[in-house]
Amino acid sequence: MFALMRRFLFMLPPERAHDLALGGLDLAERLRLTRLLPARITDERELMGLRFPNAVGLSAGLDKDGDHLQGLAALGFGFIEIGTVTPRPQPGNPAPRLFRLPRYQALINRLGFNNKGLEHLCAQVREQRQAIDIPLGINIGKNRDTPVSSARSDYLCALEAVYPLADYIVVNLSSPNTPGLRDLQAVTELDELTQALKARQVELAEAQGRYVPLLVKVAPDVADADLRAMLDVLLANGIDGVTATNTTIERSAVADDPRSAEAGGLSGAPVRERSTEVIRLIREHVGPDYPIIGVGGILSAEDAVDKMRAGADLVQLYTGLIYKGPGLIRDTARAIAEQHPA
Repeated sequence: MFALMRRFLFMLPPERAHDLALGGLDLAERLRLTRLLPARITDERELMGLRFPNAVGLSAGLDKDGDHLQGLAALGFGFIEIGTVTPRPQPGNPAPRLFRLPRYQALINRLGFNNKGLEHLCAQVREQRQAIDIPLGINIGKNRDTPVSSARSDYLCALEAVYPLADYIVVNLSSPNTPGLRDLQAVTELDELTQALKARQVELAEAQGRYVPLLVKVAPDVADADLRAMLDVLLANGIDGVTATNTTIERSAVADDPRSAEAGGLSGAPVRERSTEVIRLIREHVGPDYPIIGVGGILSAEDAVDKMRAGADLVQLYTGLIYKGPGLIRDTARAIAEQHPA
């Protein structure tokens, strides 16, 4: 069934197919057809003080605005991450800005944090949260027209807005599609930003009587020595975990594809090995107990198990769903339960 649907969807422009698929999922949820889906794989994991029904989540980027929470939760995920959300709505980069590379089971995107803003996302979460029985992560970023020198204000604004609604929060400093954003991964800038975010997190926890973990999402393109320096900053400043990794600007694996020259971040199978390598490096550097969410190039159950063996505590899917369909969720959750028990 999915093979037929994918054939049809791949005849459409990628963003149109994306919207149509999520619209169909919403319709299925309203008609209660999602109740006919196979039951979620149960493989309970505990991390950051949260309970996850299984280790497989949805990566940020697929539902940027929190518009499709109930339908996505019905697919069998153990957790969902929405965003990236910015303080103010923004349209993102001009279209076309999303490209399929089917030969490589990959995507290139330069969406540029297109989203409806904090006010919309928070309203959607408030409306749907009680219907969602799995942890919800919210991924935050800065607006494109906010200078990097003023980025702290955008991140603090977003942190304050989503804190009462999220089970965990991810600080996105690693998208290649917002000019200057990755400069915030430099040690000095990272230190200043994470100190400010940590201080506000502590204040919010005291005021609201609820501690919400704060993670940072890192790029796969950072040199190993620089990554270790970044990790030292995150550890020193009390950041609760890492998501590894975002998309890559590296193109060597897809150099013979005519779309490889498109600007943006490459995801899918070509980033799999580097993402897993980064997870392994992080685990070796931070020790056995520091939370790591692994994402990047998971297109099979074995890919997910490899991420767990490398040191991930949980994994996330995105591009793999587009090429393999929702069955990948159950396959990966079952394989992790069997081959990498908690």
